[in-house]
This record gives sequence, C-alpha cells and structure tokens, in this order.
Amino acid sequence: MIDYYSEVVNTIVDSLESIPIEAYEEIITESVLTLKNGGKIIASGLGKNVPICEKFVGTLNSLGIDARFLHTNTAVHGDLGIVGKNDIVYLLSKGGNTHETVALAEQLKNRGTDTWLMTFTEHCKSAEILDKRFIMHLINEGDEWDIVPNNSTTVYLIVLQGIALEIGKRMDVTLDDFRINHPGGGIGARLSGKDLW
Repeated sequence: MIDYYSEVVNTIVDSLESIPIEAYEEIITESVLTLKNGGKIIASGLGKNVPICEKFVGTLNSLGIDARFLHTNTAVHGDLGIVGKNDIVYLLSKGGNTHETVALAEQLKNRGTDTWLMTFTEHCKSAEILDKRFIMHLINEGDEWDIVPNNSTTVYLIVLQGIALEIGKRMDVTLDDFRINHPGGGIGARLSGKDLW
C-alpha cells in the first residue's frame, strides 16, 4: 500500500513540473484583469472534475472574488447564460475529446469568450478549437487499469488552488476580507479570536 502512495507522489510531482510556466502566468494575469474589468471567473467540468471546479470556485468566493461553476453538460442547454462578455472560462477536460467539452469549446469560441482549456492531452479536438491551452503531463491515473479519475483530479485540485491563492494575492485580498466571508466554523472562531468550544 505504501508503494501506491509513493507512486502517486511521483506522478503528482511529474505533473507539477510539467506546468507550462508561460500559460500559468498568462491565465492568472488574464483572470486578474477580468476581475478588475468587472468580469468573473467561470470553471467548467464534467464527471469527477465537477467537485474540483466547485472547490476552486469556493476558494475564490471565500476570498470575495466573483467565480461561478458551469457544468459542461448543461452549458449548451441554457446555462451558457451565466457567461458574460467580460468573463474568463477555465474548461477542464483530461482528454479534451468528450462531446460535451468539444461542443462547449465551440460555443465559447463563437462567442469570443476568453477561454482556457486545461487538459492532459496535447492533441485533442478541444485543443484544435481553442487557442489558449494549459496542458500538463500525466504519467497515469494510479489505478490498475489507468482509467479511474484519480491522479488527474488531484493534480487539477492542487494547481487550481495555487492559482486561486495567487489571484487573491494579486487582487490584494486581505485577511479582513476573508474574515468577513468566513464567520462560521473553526476558521470563523479563530479569526474572531474566540474559542470554538
């Protein structure tokens, strides 16, 4: 069992070392510019990427940053209305070839929306549609079939959390800002100087 965790750590490190630095800087810069221009950050994904997107959005919201989740599947069934002309969209898809992801990529491109494809697959249909790509390497998923969404979602989570925190820093979010948005639970108690119990 310990060997499993060692392999997971090695896979995650390999993925993090493959982060495209130029794209990393660009997506953060564009996100900050979007927010300063009155737009919002939208994260879209399918399947097991849904809770990853929601965590990213939740972190940004706790920092007082306007962010929303857009389910890739329901986007083309009316939910595209959430996307404004000044928004930026992070479109997550490990393979980049699912029908829903490709359809949404096409719609966002036609709208002229600032859209970033985040994937582990360099040559995919979505990458052919979208000009802005954040492509990382993934050794494997870590399961015996190399198919269960496991390592890929973990890497997405780590990278998006890092991006969220960096955006917060560049937007000059303070601890007082965070305190206002998080009055409850252990964090709220700690920030208010009160004993949780």
